Amino acid sequence: MKKYLILARHSLPKIVEGMPAREWNLSDEGRARSQRLAERLTKYKPDFLVSSVELKAKETAEIIAVKHGLELRIIEGLHEHDRGELSYISVDRFQATVHDFFERPDELVFGSETANQAHARFNRTVQSVLNYLENKTIVIVTHGTVIALFVSRLIGISDKLFWNDLGLPSFVVIDMQDVALIKQENII
Repeated sequence: MKKYLILARHSLPKIVEGMPAREWNLSDEGRARSQRLAERLTKYKPDFLVSSVELKAKETAEIIAVKHGLELRIIEGLHEHDRGELSYISVDRFQATVHDFFERPDELVFGSETANQAHARFNRTVQSVLNYLENKTIVIVTHGTVIALFVSRLIGISDKLFWNDLGLPSFVVIDMQDVALIKQENII
């Protein structure tokens, strides 16, 4: 069977105004959707599972680990674009800010990383995982902006448009040998 890199965006969090997004955990609906995500990944026969250090990603990954009998590894460097203490802002304002982030990749738009810095960190970490786990199907549970940055630059598509299409949760399957996007699916 062919081996893949699967990037899974964490599931639906429980939004807590006044708390940084990196500290949010999953909502009840988010846990239910994570179960459906885990089921959808079955046909890819994952060999290895890693997660971002952020709580909502770890909780999503834990549900996948149970479903597939995998040990979960938490790896630094797979976290979301570093947004510092940014807590809840309106959906419209958040989307506009993220669009600026993608459109001005060398500028510090918000948080403490530019888009290019976030991509470099995430890409380095993913490549390290891929080098260590050669010929394995790897699931990495992570976050929307870093997935969009990685995939868009890997296959030459718009990061902003790709990010707009990622649900909570969602996953993309990449054939790293042929450098091709095989599947993108949102879980509802």
